[in-house]
Amino acid sequence: MKQITFVRHAKSDWGNEFLKDIDRPLNEQGYSDAYFLSEWFRKNKSLPDLIISSTATRAFNTALIFSRTFDFDMRCFGLEKEIYESTSERLNAFIKELDDDKNSLMLFGHNPAITNICNELGEDLFFDNVPTCGIVSLTFNISSWKTLAPKTGILDFYQFPKDFKQR
Repeated sequence: MKQITFVRHAKSDWGNEFLKDIDRPLNEQGYSDAYFLSEWFRKNKSLPDLIISSTATRAFNTALIFSRTFDFDMRCFGLEKEIYESTSERLNAFIKELDDDKNSLMLFGHNPAITNICNELGEDLFFDNVPTCGIVSLTFNISSWKTLAPKTGILDFYQFPKDFKQR
């Protein structure tokens, strides 16, 4: 069995119009959501074997917050520049190249690729939009990442920041 937990980066700060998109940091709400959801995940779910993040500041910072909350072994933490401005096809190809000794992956990335790959891999699954700091976890009945195929992922859970907000 293999498991992938996709996490879209937390809300970013648009306050500095001169920053390049890749350098945009998290805003106050983004930090709050990342701290809250990483703690929720640590208390309620199994920790991943491997964490990989986009090199964009907002994704990297989100992944670092989760990693610190998990007291994660940073030897199993990686950055991948291909995740930034990626497509679901490129993410899929990247995942298929992972070492099979890791059974659970947490991948931090961006839309539209995160929403698209969740919809493409998930069996009977459709998300209109995975929101910022949204988490979607799928399990696959495979022993090798190379055999990852569309519509074979079984939804473990999804968790979005708005699910915890007072109405």
